[in-house]
Amino acid sequence: MTDAVPPRPLTDWLRREVPQVPVGDEPVPVERISGGHSNLTYRITDAAGGLWALRRPPTGMVLATAHDMGREWRFITALAPTPVPVAPPVAFCADPDVIGAEFYLMEFVDGEVLNDEESGQRLADGPARRTAGLHAVDVLADLHAVDPDTVGLGDLRRPGNYLERQLRRWHRQVHESAVPDLSAVDAAHARLVERSAALAPAESRIAHGDYRLGNLAVGPDGRVRAVFDWELAAIGDPLADLGWLLASWGRPGDRVAATISAPSLAPGYAERDELVARYVERSGRDLATLQADLDVYVAFARWRMACIGAGVYSRYAGGVMGTAEADAGASRLEAVQSQAEAALTALGG
Repeated sequence: MTDAVPPRPLTDWLRREVPQVPVGDEPVPVERISGGHSNLTYRITDAAGGLWALRRPPTGMVLATAHDMGREWRFITALAPTPVPVAPPVAFCADPDVIGAEFYLMEFVDGEVLNDEESGQRLADGPARRTAGLHAVDVLADLHAVDPDTVGLGDLRRPGNYLERQLRRWHRQVHESAVPDLSAVDAAHARLVERSAALAPAESRIAHGDYRLGNLAVGPDGRVRAVFDWELAAIGDPLADLGWLLASWGRPGDRVAATISAPSLAPGYAERDELVARYVERSGRDLATLQADLDVYVAFARWRMACIGAGVYSRYAGGVMGTAEADAGASRLEAVQSQAEAALTALGG
């Protein structure tokens, strides 16, 4: 599907604006490689066979959320000189007339993107699988060590408490969705507001917002080559990233399902407590203090996933996803309820 990135206008723009990307007389091949419910990523092949990646906003009905391509671009350009591995940025296009929306181009980073249990099997069972989790935590700690002011992102800092803002924002958005029963979502929200107010003030750092293996490219050795999908990034509470990673880190025998069909459900991946210990080691945080607060951040991750799922369900309900995926809409609705209930249970509700 290339309607969202028409090859001819893109080729003309590349010829004018990005001379380092060779193009010929024919339009460059465009292939979608990820996305659907959020920002979309496409593989671009230039006239010499070189590969590039293009990011643009989603098409169709979406709830008001972070689809600001300029914001994504700011994060990857700011982080490119740091130890945090990102795809090297190439060019940004603010003219929506080129392909119908703002977009940016970055270098293509090859690697395994582990989105689900099946893809988790693609890494060889053994050291690589264990490394994937531990090195993902190393990179997360490196991200949280970056001073937003030093890399030119300090102006994105907002006053007040990050979790309070997130709870308010997602609660407002979930009530704009088509989900018919929000009682569990509302109950978990009320409990989260109460528990988060009792947390110690958080340091202000770069929070990715969707940090998990499915947004990383890893090599055959399991080491992270690039962190993708910065659409939810903000200057906020770094522990929200850790909670999100842990909530997505399913393991065989879990009584509560992870927020996604986790690649870590395959044998050989590190356990969640090992990820926490690694983060403590790399970040220098106090283990006892971190563990005392983690249940709030993990519950918040589950609740936020319920809110995100409500937005995706609304797209199904609105017919944007097509009639062939009607059954998937029902499963999305079920996941909204189950994640909200899991968050409430974790908080003692």
